[in-house]
Amino acid sequence: MTGEATAAAVRGYLAALNRHDADAIAACVSEDFFNEHTSRLGTSVRGRAAYRERLNGFLAGFVDLHYEIEDLIVDADRAAAAYRMTFVATGDDGQPRPIEIRGVFRFEVRDGLIAHRVDYWDGVEYRRQVEADRA
Repeated sequence: MTGEATAAAVRGYLAALNRHDADAIAACVSEDFFNEHTSRLGTSVRGRAAYRERLNGFLAGFVDLHYEIEDLIVDADRAAAAYRMTFVATGDDGQPRPIEIRGVFRFEVRDGLIAHRVDYWDGVEYRRQVEADRA
């Protein structure tokens, strides 16, 4: 696979996430997709069907989700994307809170589809932003 094809697959996947289109997101991943989270607040999942089942809940919990790619590095069938993720979450006090988290995705692309995604983000920073007393 060429770097251009890998970059296109990654950009297509992130565009589907930004559109909040669960079916389009799932269509960007392989049948044996592994969505791996390194944060204790994240939950890993294997398989397109299992991933699709969780997308509606994920998108509902991350209102107005948007990934801005700060940097995309591609090497053949692998890519790393530094991102800034913004969304609105319900705070511990029940009030909506704008959240901004920086992180990095690592991707493996096979046959034009995302086969493996590793997500590195700071769960403690997320908790700090949703807590009612952010002082």
